[in-house]
Amino acid sequence: MTKITPELVKEHGLSDSEYAKILGLMGREPSFVELGIFSVMWSEHCSYKSTRFHLKKLPTKAPWVIQGPGENAGVIDIGDGDACIFKMESHNHPSFIEPYQGAATGVGGIMRDVFTMGARPIAMMNALRFGEPSHPKTRHLVNGVVHGIGGYGNCMGVPTVGGEVNFHRSYNGNILVNAMCVGLARQDKIFLSAAKGAGNPVVYVGSKTGRDGIHGATMASAEFDDASEEKRPTVQVGDPFTEKLLLEACLELMATDAIIAIQDMGAAGLTSSSAEMGDKGGSGIELDLDKVPQREANMTAYEMMLSESQERMLAVLKPGREAEAEAIFRKWELDFAVIGITTDTSRLVVKHQGKTVADMPITALSDEAPVYERPFAERKPKAGDVAYDTSKPVLASLKTILASPDMASRRWVWEQYDHTVMADTVQVPGGDAAVVRVHGTKKGLAITTDVTPRYCRPDPFEGGKQAVAEAYRNITAVGALPLAVTDNLNYGNPQKPEIMWEIVAGIEGIGAACRALDFPVIGGNCSLYNETNGEGILPTPAIGGVGLMADVSKMATVAFKRSDDVVIVIGKTSGGSGGGHLGQSIYLREIESREEGGAPPVDLGLEKKHGDFVRGLIEQGRVDTVHDVSDGGLLVALAEMAMPRGIGASVGLAGLPDAIPFWFGEDQGRYVIAAPFAEAETIMAEARAATIAVAELGRTGGDALSLDDKSSVKIAALKDGFENWFPAFMSGEEIPVTN
Repeated sequence: MTKITPELVKEHGLSDSEYAKILGLMGREPSFVELGIFSVMWSEHCSYKSTRFHLKKLPTKAPWVIQGPGENAGVIDIGDGDACIFKMESHNHPSFIEPYQGAATGVGGIMRDVFTMGARPIAMMNALRFGEPSHPKTRHLVNGVVHGIGGYGNCMGVPTVGGEVNFHRSYNGNILVNAMCVGLARQDKIFLSAAKGAGNPVVYVGSKTGRDGIHGATMASAEFDDASEEKRPTVQVGDPFTEKLLLEACLELMATDAIIAIQDMGAAGLTSSSAEMGDKGGSGIELDLDKVPQREANMTAYEMMLSESQERMLAVLKPGREAEAEAIFRKWELDFAVIGITTDTSRLVVKHQGKTVADMPITALSDEAPVYERPFAERKPKAGDVAYDTSKPVLASLKTILASPDMASRRWVWEQYDHTVMADTVQVPGGDAAVVRVHGTKKGLAITTDVTPRYCRPDPFEGGKQAVAEAYRNITAVGALPLAVTDNLNYGNPQKPEIMWEIVAGIEGIGAACRALDFPVIGGNCSLYNETNGEGILPTPAIGGVGLMADVSKMATVAFKRSDDVVIVIGKTSGGSGGGHLGQSIYLREIESREEGGAPPVDLGLEKKHGDFVRGLIEQGRVDTVHDVSDGGLLVALAEMAMPRGIGASVGLAGLPDAIPFWFGEDQGRYVIAAPFAEAETIMAEARAATIAVAELGRTGGDALSLDDKSSVKIAALKDGFENWFPAFMSGEEIPVTN
């Protein structure tokens, strides 16, 4: 029998005060298995003990929200009896240690979160952050992560339709891999995880249990150091072909009425799935580990309870339906075993080889888990204008920016993914938001992932607001109504007061934006301790947004489509005294090698007003070319509109105060639209009547981007650097030091 020592408690990531609380809850010393169960269930990864207090401040309700936070994924009403189910989660630590399997199992895990609720996954997105391109590990990590995402998603037959890839030195020792899955279900066929009632069979389905992933949740709740490579055994190993069988088998069983509750075995595996199901249902669970399908010999109870082997589910069935369910899973060549029963004791009881190895109150693992209001040290947000070199030529700077790591085309990335499988992808990667048709209808779902970490460091509150606002703009820009978000809050060590302030301010910024934009949070994930040797990442509260489009035939895209369209900017370019906000901008970083100044302020009232106006134009079929203005500013947005079809534009503005801040400032709440001449004057008049700032920038046409008829650059020359940076980087060509 393993002796519980202070050293063993510490190895399990539990503090002295937490262990003292465990002794009080148990009334005795825990067994080794019980200690392992507490360690994973009370880990930051599973309990959200540093953020739970603050997450309660987020808006989570709306008439169209069917299920908010607390389940495997959130659910929204998209009309006609249809429901959209979606969630985003991180697999950061595993992906740094083993990039292919870390990313692949992140994709598999988030898919299970969605289909365990009865939905068929229809789209995947991701938000990826890597270290600087010149770092010796970056290319290896990019290659492994991208191919892990593609390998799993492609084998599952679910399209990966878009996402983000960014580089910054703060991620050199701690990359971020956030995966988002969107699924469809009928509203009367949504399955929850509450194991209600006593005497119901608890069944295990899917793959066999092995020793991979043991203590994965605990590993994900600690900082990295130079020995992090030794944690490779805690990374799970995925099998997408088995997951495809599991998906189909689960959906087939869900078509019956045999299921009371069902839960993915994700972080903490059998422990979390059984404890959470019992807790939500107000029941107890008794497990017999001798009946658990095992792929390795002589597995201990500790190993089985903490294994995070992939492609496994736990379900509670109605009594007498076991044979029917088993027949379905055997048909799909999957393991099926009745491993337990629900009870009325509100306890988790685990038996192995005729002995009780764990007997603990379920509420001790959930309600009684620690909740910390950690101290935070607020710092004054950076603000004010930044100086800049007025002699830099505008178009030369544009070429440099478009060929920079953060702004170059991500074509190399998304070409590794099958984004057309299922034949419902209406807008391919590269636009403001992906659009996927609701099969067999005219409806479409617009999907995006967004955050600008360089704003979140100088001003976490405005950065949190901006992440939500940009998701709102990207969904609006294709013509969809933003409905809800899932968040993925990636931060450093919450025990450092300065980091805890970034977390608190970020959550408050997200909440303020979601309330103002009627864009509730229906689920999410917190990934903390993203630090290596004390160096933390930029605060990165990623936002995954979903919106609804009534008719995908009216969808807008980024590309200029005709010559002689009038190019119009919606929203004011004000910023600093030069006429545009350059603080923390791509321009300042890529052209002047500085990361300075404050984040651009976000006026949520104007975001809503401008978004409603632009969306109305798209819905009315009056505009089919729209792009939001974000990274790089107005001139980068125009170049991104010109490059897809090679249609240029001649643009300028009378009385331009200063070209650099006007063209490259990152003022928020702006859109560029291109409209036929006959429509443009009416649109501008309507905007002014609604007190919306609007300005005509010029006309489309030709094969160059021309400024004030004084200087120009060929679209082909812009596209050359834009398209070639990523393939050159991945082929091993020498990359200059950046950011």
